[in-house]
Amino acid sequence: MGRKWLSICLVVMLLFGGATGTIFALDEMYVYYLDVGQAESTLLKGPDFVILIDAGDRGKTDVLEHLERLGVEAIDLFIVTHPHADHMGQAVEVLETFEVVEVWMSGYEHTTVLFEKLLDTILASDADYWEPRAGETFEFGELLLHVLNPMESWRDLHDSNIVIRAVYGDLALLFTGDAERRTEQDIMARGLNLESEVLQLGHHGSRTSSSLDFLLAVSPEVAVYSAGVPNSFGHPHEEVVNRLKILEIPLYGTDLNGTIIMQTDGLSYRLYTETGRSLLPVGSHPFPLGEHGGIDLNTASFVDLQRILHIGPERAREIMELREDLPLRSVDDLKWVSGLGPQRIEEIKQEGLAYVKGVMED
Repeated sequence: MGRKWLSICLVVMLLFGGATGTIFALDEMYVYYLDVGQAESTLLKGPDFVILIDAGDRGKTDVLEHLERLGVEAIDLFIVTHPHADHMGQAVEVLETFEVVEVWMSGYEHTTVLFEKLLDTILASDADYWEPRAGETFEFGELLLHVLNPMESWRDLHDSNIVIRAVYGDLALLFTGDAERRTEQDIMARGLNLESEVLQLGHHGSRTSSSLDFLLAVSPEVAVYSAGVPNSFGHPHEEVVNRLKILEIPLYGTDLNGTIIMQTDGLSYRLYTETGRSLLPVGSHPFPLGEHGGIDLNTASFVDLQRILHIGPERAREIMELREDLPLRSVDDLKWVSGLGPQRIEEIKQEGLAYVKGVMED
């Protein structure tokens, strides 16, 4: 549904086979780990399905903006993994804006106003409603969704978290929401297949998730997390980062890379950013810095400008055109660049790479 959106520049290619024995390539599926700050939302867009997992934080519109930009007109399945505001924040707006065929929730009853409003909105919509349980499998075209959690009963909100293993041809992706160590242990005890090429870290990379036993059971080739810049929670946590480093699993985050895109034909896959920047793994320095220790907006090359958070090819060209007429006086002057509002400019400042050397004269 809707047109497929392709990045201008594919900068990282990861070509791997899977374990299900698919012989023929399938039509392309795109998975967008959306850049929604200290929240989470993921879009799966295939030849005959559109699936949204979680809907970012409340009080924002970034999820809606991403979906509209990616050409989404209707959503076949909307999964709310659990009723935390940073996962269901824009769920009401999603249901009010797009045609949603089916909604999944765990059945855990929360007491917040936002949760109650979401339930009312679902009831008022034409969407079907389902509470999936571990062991169930659902088909959406060539995509299989294996439910790993929850069971019929749970101890707390995190235990009720919906965990999905999505299989497309030979490729498996694991979506864990805010599942924590105890839930990870429960899932492993059920004896379900966890092996996945791409793992979305539980709880934004928190130390309460991604235990060693769980990582060994999943055996991912790549791990992805969603987090904001800055965030007061310290996501991803150093313990988790070190654990992945020891296991030699590359880790990529939306805080460093913006929206992360995975493209697959069911036989192989590649990961890249929508901005045209190279994917930056956690713990690596992105590139040799200038004498100031960063990138001067007034002198940086077209390529180096794109190393700055939220700056892709189009914005890099726009910056170069702006500075030809009048040099930028500060990073705040990025407000004249299309799509760079106060929040993104603040994130660019927090990243600490962009700067303007000296005070420019008129």
